[in-house]
Amino acid sequence: MVSSPKSTFHPVPRSGPGWFWPCLIGGICLALLGFALWNNGSLAWSQRPADSRLKLADIPVNGERAYGYLKDICALGPRVSGTPGMQKQQELLKSHFEKLGGRVTLQAFEARHPLEGTKVPMANMLVEWHPERKDRILFCCHYDTRPFPDEDPVNTRGVFVGANDGASGAALMMELAHDMAALKCRYGVDFLLFDGEELVYRQSDPYFLGSEEFARSYVANPPAHKYKWGVLVDMIGDAQLQIFREENSMKSLPTRQLVADIWGVARDLGVKEFVSVTRYEIRDDHLALNSVARIPTIDIIDFEYPTARGPNYWHTTQDIPENCSALSLAKVGWVLRTWLERVK
Repeated sequence: MVSSPKSTFHPVPRSGPGWFWPCLIGGICLALLGFALWNNGSLAWSQRPADSRLKLADIPVNGERAYGYLKDICALGPRVSGTPGMQKQQELLKSHFEKLGGRVTLQAFEARHPLEGTKVPMANMLVEWHPERKDRILFCCHYDTRPFPDEDPVNTRGVFVGANDGASGAALMMELAHDMAALKCRYGVDFLLFDGEELVYRQSDPYFLGSEEFARSYVANPPAHKYKWGVLVDMIGDAQLQIFREENSMKSLPTRQLVADIWGVARDLGVKEFVSVTRYEIRDDHLALNSVARIPTIDIIDFEYPTARGPNYWHTTQDIPENCSALSLAKVGWVLRTWLERVK
């Protein structure tokens, strides 16, 4: 995940000679209004995370177990594409999903190493639940880690274990797997874990290798089934969780409807950390699923890690389990599982 090509703060005001005075006056008015609202505590979303006051005991998803999975994954160390750490993670996940009744397939492919030019073996992991169902839903995440913590203020070549940016999505899938065999849902569900999301050493290196490979294959070799919806989760373990609507997820009618449905479930459950404000435009694995595979897919991502103000753990040595939360994983898992039970 990168700060420049992958994410952009939104919106950006227009400017120019004809706009100067209206923009200036409007800006002053908005600033005064914003200060007044902030002073009354009404602008809380920009200063501190929303808090639903839910506890683990209130949520019928085992957040502690999910957090345990996150720690198990991080204990493997970095899981960079094509490395022994990634292979160990694949073995861990495959064993876990198969034990719970999932049908696991590895979609193997190769990519060029950005620095060395050598071939890097990669594999997306597909886990199918009720594979006989022709109408399906895709839950996805990436499970590789960035090679280095390049945003770290002290050590840009330190150890990056990617607790939130990488492990949180995989850990959530591991927890949801406990419910999938018996879940009452009219659709079949597939988990898809992307490799090569950020085999990135320089900002110019290509991203999203796994999702682009999957999307091209889905078009070139259409399966017997069809995906009605896709849901990408990324960085959903943040201990100070707040998930804004993502700009690219709001660009088509089907994805806007999907956002409305899932945020509506969160509202019904009292999970206030799903904030009904569109705040960031994120380049992520959902782009290829939408534009190439034509699977309406949204991105559920907490890009402020931990908040918009204060320290930033994103792509630093501080992206560790201690800065993630069992409660956050439980909240996201509860919303998604409930949506699966309700989806028409």
